[in-house]
Amino acid sequence: MNGLAERFGERVRISESYGDTTVDVAPADWIELLTYVRDDLGYAFFDWLTGVDEPPGSFAVVAHVYNLSSGRRLLLRTEVPRDAPHLPTAVGVYRGADWHERETYEMFGVIFDGHPNLVPLLLPDGFEGHPLRKDFILAARVAKPWPGAKEPGESGHGAPSRRKTLPPGVPADWGPPDA
Repeated sequence: MNGLAERFGERVRISESYGDTTVDVAPADWIELLTYVRDDLGYAFFDWLTGVDEPPGSFAVVAHVYNLSSGRRLLLRTEVPRDAPHLPTAVGVYRGADWHERETYEMFGVIFDGHPNLVPLLLPDGFEGHPLRKDFILAARVAKPWPGAKEPGESGHGAPSRRKTLPPGVPADWGPPDA
């Protein structure tokens, strides 16, 4: 990974964990990093890209690339601020990033500037919010009770159940605690 240190200098942080290499850069260096590892280091196979909610202030965007010749892989990361989650699209470097960026946009709210078709991919029309953010309240258990027993004894057979509580993060005024 000497080439990375020479190319990016203090703008890159390289770490090893469990035999894998992780490379961290600022958002301004994201596209340059992706292009460099593809063209100069031979990491031509794009595996996946996703977001990671890092409360309270940022989202990490993580890409996994692979060098077919050497059998080595790299984990590439950058962080975007929570209040302005913008990052240039990687589609011009790795075409396979298209679907992954759309999913990350939809699930985390990270906006990939310059993406050719940044539209919702998985959720139904009109869905509000970003369900993989840690502050997203999953209200489904409040709105519709689980059809089966959640704990031993809740089916009416056997030992009595524990006191019923709302799922974590659901405000108390969203429904009765027996939901």
